[in-house]
Amino acid sequence: MNAPQLGDNGPTVLVVDDEEDLLSLLEYNLEQEGFQTLLARDGVEAMEQAREHEPDLIILDIMMPKMDGIEVCERLRKDAHLRTIPIMMLTARSEEEDQVEGLDVGADIYLGKPVSVSVIVSQTKALLRSAHRHADPPDQIKVHNLRIDRDRYLVFQANGEADEEEEMRLPRKEFELLYFLASHPGKVFSRQEILDEVWGRDVYVVDRTVDVHIRKIRQKIGSEYIETVKGVGYRMKE
Repeated sequence: MNAPQLGDNGPTVLVVDDEEDLLSLLEYNLEQEGFQTLLARDGVEAMEQAREHEPDLIILDIMMPKMDGIEVCERLRKDAHLRTIPIMMLTARSEEEDQVEGLDVGADIYLGKPVSVSVIVSQTKALLRSAHRHADPPDQIKVHNLRIDRDRYLVFQANGEADEEEEMRLPRKEFELLYFLASHPGKVFSRQEILDEVWGRDVYVVDRTVDVHIRKIRQKIGSEYIETVKGVGYRMKE
């Protein structure tokens, strides 16, 4: 997959927020940068827009009427057609537990309000670049009893006794993190190295993001694959 070019047919960004001023401001600035924009003012409308248009990226506020951003994010990550869309979460709540909650449900990055429009636009570009930078790697990786299919964003876990594979769909960043570590079995990577390689050097995310995603991966495939190297980072067991 080639990265979309900016212009009349540039990437489509769905902006979800109940603040009309912010919606208008983001719509204007994103379109000035060549993006196509969709707008939603509550969580229910956001899900309708996402299902109808399948945007390239979603900018999602947490505090909204009808359905909040956390529930929207959860539903997007459970939808087979929408689960790999990058999600940037915005909120006026700045406590660490709120950030972790957003990452827990599958947000790719989290920005606390107030945040400048230029930062949102910059992070939108960076997140899209990161998503497309990972679009053409090797088709599959096999490590332990896992088969990681990059083309279809699927993980297959073999059951030795039954000679069968269980199919799993992980959110985009969980999949890319697992794929990255599985591509280098035995090699230890620091949190910053993982952030640089998986999220990109120009995307702002905190170190805790890696820990949250590793925990979610372990919950799904088991804790025996990815080792924590204290004081350093993580590695896929050889």
